[in-house]
Amino acid sequence: MYSDLARPPLNLAELRRGLDPFFARLELVDETGSTNADLLARAGKPDSDRTVLVAEYQSSGRGRHSRTWVSPPQAQIAMSVLVQMPGIAPEDLGWLPLVTGIAVVDAVSAAAKVEAKLKWPNDILIDGRKFGGILVEVAKPGPDPSVVIGIGINVTLREEELPVPEATSLLLAGAEVTDRTTLVRALTRELASRLSTWEKSGWSTADLAKAYRERCVTLGARVRADLPGGDVITGIAVDVDETGRLLIDGTPVSAGDVTHLRAQA
Repeated sequence: MYSDLARPPLNLAELRRGLDPFFARLELVDETGSTNADLLARAGKPDSDRTVLVAEYQSSGRGRHSRTWVSPPQAQIAMSVLVQMPGIAPEDLGWLPLVTGIAVVDAVSAAAKVEAKLKWPNDILIDGRKFGGILVEVAKPGPDPSVVIGIGINVTLREEELPVPEATSLLLAGAEVTDRTTLVRALTRELASRLSTWEKSGWSTADLAKAYRERCVTLGARVRADLPGGDVITGIAVDVDETGRLLIDGTPVSAGDVTHLRAQA
């Protein structure tokens, strides 16, 4: 379908062969508007739970606050999973982007041999530059909610293809591995491991908080949080609380755009 030899297509047979049993199925499409939107539309239908959907190209990929997330075909990982989470408390769903972030950082760091870090709540960084993001959406609320977890990663984007100058890609960061099939396999394995362990714990966040603190560069930084209502909070991001909210000088923040500020001289 595409002619860039530096960006080979994903290998569906290899992806399915390496799929963790936690997931029921993996589907690959050449093009779609949004993998998240596709799975949101399928929530609650027979044989939809624990589906992994990967696209070679997204024409209308979305980030937080409906921001666009696009790239040239086959230069990015655009992946979503649909998972039912029986018995989880509604307030603990705030941990889902953070748990996913832990899985993404560990998978990419191990497979691509880069030092990836987290920026609260859903950005994936290398040397302070964003190369990946997470979008979690509740597909079916209730006592046994279904959620869609979207993961986007810039793999082989070149400098002139970056959406903003502050972004980067695995290629530009000097990753040892940029084969997307290898990376998707690592991502699905690590995400399956984190989600299944969390479910078996009864959705306990005790161990998750420690793992997240070790990987998050927002904690300890001076930050500015632009909140949905227009308010602004500036201070030190000291921790995350029991529901995954960021604590800025003790004030909990559940949603907003967080900017890392340079330390004052």
